[in-house]
Amino acid sequence: MSVGTAGVKVVSILGEDYSIKAPAGEEQTLLDAAMMLKAALAETKRKYPTLIGDRLLVLAAMNLCSRQIEMQKQHKLELDRYQEQVSATVEVISKTISQA
Repeated sequence: MSVGTAGVKVVSILGEDYSIKAPAGEEQTLLDAAMMLKAALAETKRKYPTLIGDRLLVLAAMNLCSRQIEMQKQHKLELDRYQEQVSATVEVISKTISQA
């Protein structure tokens, strides 16, 4: 990965170079995403050594998407649990105030 002109980053994926312009302030996110994709590709290649090219890329991307969906589900469950805790705390405080 290298820096081009005007914030354009050159990312190499499976031997192909891609010039990608990241929004201002998002350059590191782009580089991190490229590193994550490369790690996913390497992991998928270890599991399925016969896959190459587009098939490897699609399976790695599907695995990343699957992980993202699971993380979103987990996040929602945790958010719901925290909301219940906050609601219960507010209810206790309201009861305490009304008794005072």
